[in-house]
Amino acid sequence: MLFRDSRDEDLPAMAGIYAHYVRHTTASFEIEPPDAAELARRRALVLAAGLPWLAAEVDGAVAGYAYAAPYRPRGAYRFTVEDSIYLHPESTGRGIGAELLDRLIARCARAGKRQMVAVIGGSDNYASIRLHEKFGFRRAGVLTSAGYKFDRWVDSVLMQRALGPGDTAPPAAS
Repeated sequence: MLFRDSRDEDLPAMAGIYAHYVRHTTASFEIEPPDAAELARRRALVLAAGLPWLAAEVDGAVAGYAYAAPYRPRGAYRFTVEDSIYLHPESTGRGIGAELLDRLIARCARAGKRQMVAVIGGSDNYASIRLHEKFGFRRAGVLTSAGYKFDRWVDSVLMQRALGPGDTAPPAAS
């Protein structure tokens, strides 16, 4: 396995991975999967914000990806990021998600971010909830029936963890 910064040529594979989650799960609240061009636009915004977009490669193919995006656009949120992790369905259960999340946490802490939030689609998304708990995320709340997908109401589970010193000290000037 190789873990690295994502590259432009990864976008078609990442779009395919994400399309699976949009079409078949509540991990994403999108209804229609974005194409590679839209994913490229989103990735460019993440990178322009100085945040990581990582890829996991197995046998030369993208097996998953993870990124951290600004949590919300208002200025007071500038030290908080939201993580996203998506694995090829055949790559789950192999520790790839854990390795991606570990690297994402470290990179965001080095970038001076102080909080990481996970917005997990579905209270029944146990794999994602357990993965985040393993890395010190705590449940911050549940938005009950926040989305409607596949003819049912779906919760959003909010989880959070501190990065670096968290809220024990003011951030560096920005």
